[in-house]
Amino acid sequence: MGGLFDNSLLGDNDIPDHIRGISCNVKNCIYHDGDAYCTASRISVGPSYATACTDTVCATFKAKSNLT
Repeated sequence: MGGLFDNSLLGDNDIPDHIRGISCNVKNCIYHDGDAYCTASRISVGPSYATACTDTVCATFKAKSNLT
């Protein structure tokens, strides 16, 4: 596959592709692919008043359940 596409079109049994150009090291996020990529259909980063990278937050983050 590769490239950008809307992961929301995938069925429950499909393996989502990652967002090209977006890396992620947050392994406890449900969108982390187990390597270093984000599989969310889109991401949201904020807040709008941030003035440095340390001020930003990935609002798309959702913690993985411990029930795996």
